[in-house]
Amino acid sequence: MPNVALPFPKEWLHDTSRAVTYFDRMSPGLQEAARKHWYLYRYLAALPVEEIGIPRYYPKLSRSLEKLRVRNLIYPIEGDLYIHIYPDPKSERDYWIPIEPSLVVELNGLMEQVDLKLLDMAEEIGKAPPEERQEVLVRAIETICTTEPSTNGRITVNPYELETLKYLAVRDKLGTGVIQPLLQDPYIEDISCSGIGPIFIEHKIFKSLKTAITFETMDELDDFVVRLGERIRRPVTLRHPIVDAVLPDGSRINIVYGRDIAKRGSNFTIRKFSKTPLSILKLIEFGSLNYLIAAYMWLVIENGLNVFVSGATASGKTTLLNALTTFIRPDAKIVTIEDTPELQVPHDNWVREVVRDTGSGQKGSTVGMFDLLKAALRQRPDRIMIGEIRGVEGNIAFQAMQTGHGVMATFHASTVEKLIQRLTGDPIRVPKPYIDNLDVVIIQAAVRAPDGRTVRRVVSVNEIVDYDPSSDTFSFITVFRWRAEDDVFEFPGHMNSYVLEQKVAMKRGIPHSKRRLIYRELNRRAAILEKLKKRGNVDGFHELFRVLAEAYKQGLI
Repeated sequence: MPNVALPFPKEWLHDTSRAVTYFDRMSPGLQEAARKHWYLYRYLAALPVEEIGIPRYYPKLSRSLEKLRVRNLIYPIEGDLYIHIYPDPKSERDYWIPIEPSLVVELNGLMEQVDLKLLDMAEEIGKAPPEERQEVLVRAIETICTTEPSTNGRITVNPYELETLKYLAVRDKLGTGVIQPLLQDPYIEDISCSGIGPIFIEHKIFKSLKTAITFETMDELDDFVVRLGERIRRPVTLRHPIVDAVLPDGSRINIVYGRDIAKRGSNFTIRKFSKTPLSILKLIEFGSLNYLIAAYMWLVIENGLNVFVSGATASGKTTLLNALTTFIRPDAKIVTIEDTPELQVPHDNWVREVVRDTGSGQKGSTVGMFDLLKAALRQRPDRIMIGEIRGVEGNIAFQAMQTGHGVMATFHASTVEKLIQRLTGDPIRVPKPYIDNLDVVIIQAAVRAPDGRTVRRVVSVNEIVDYDPSSDTFSFITVFRWRAEDDVFEFPGHMNSYVLEQKVAMKRGIPHSKRRLIYRELNRRAAILEKLKKRGNVDGFHELFRVLAEAYKQGLI
């Protein structure tokens, strides 16, 4: 099993004589949490506060904490666990330490004894419905163990050991083992095990951190990824060493197994699944775009135009695409097609289709994006959304655009020129005259802000105008662009937008002679979004959609 390597002596955690001598100097919130959870108290008693200071307690993290120069804080996560961001002045990465019962209690072989007795109850636990399995497992531990002297074969433990045994049984047998706290932390975006050594994470607030969870040998790392593959029912073997799958919570995992292809040992990467997407108002708050860009996209999407969100890996493409779905008309039928389910739509009439790859190699057992997209065209959707266009399904997507189906997708390209180059080249091979069916391309990127922080920004919004076969060239207009020197969005497309004037205005019934009235509507939509943001209670993903749906119903939009 992986080791938890702490930046202070681990034996201090197991010294029950230690007390929190600085309890009165802790914040009221941390005092209350320590009284409620004994394992947090024991952890605090072990901390070298004379070196790092007293941790601050935050019941909820905010983006403003990005600016902390010294990060020494504790916050709660799901399952009554706590996380300590522990400062490391000798490294560019601070520590992420999970505070769980098993960290502070030495079981000295008790778990192995319990596991042997659990074998007799395995059938009963396995037959329980998934939603009841945790309760059945906990009852089994309580049957096996007792806190009283026992003469009937039950294992005698103290109350702390009993709670720890219950915790470990649920974590390791129903969860994903030692990495379960990583999945329960809502502030983590990506989890990366690059081989032997610590697991690294990408934190929404504190960016790159190293965890205290460490693999010390290749053998224990191999054993862990094999068990992980079995847990998600996609076993890894030397014959099939690479697995792409979905964890029980919806997170996306890639496993590479075997030392012959991974020289630092087996490795895995997890892209966390967010249960509730960020709303467009939250992205505006974070500075990813502004109200005017959001209003522009509202008009474009509402009127059924075709949109690609393009950018490099981890640039925030899917996050933005999810947020934009609130602008699709509330009565629309939507079909989403993905290889891994990440798209989230607030609409009721939503058909969610996912690629099936059994890995068996049997003909007919695999259903790809190409197959699902062809099927979607027969389902009369108002909007087709594709998780990411990578291959020949791109050709079908442009045929869908040709026949009037609105398409939204993400794409892996950092500029409009590279996007067109990839679309028209192998293996996608979209005919060049079809490219102008794509109306708008948003380029999203992770960039360096003026204050040095790495942030995600819409660096440009571009309108595809046409293709000139005589010169074999494409023309496009940049209607919005991000200015790096002062983190401001410019609007060079003001009174010069091809999409707004020639497409949106026409769809809204505005006469050609008055087509520039569309900019008045653009400003009105931006003002509506700003007003909703100031209300403060509708900036969530589903809350914003409900407000907009009601506005459509009452004819206010």
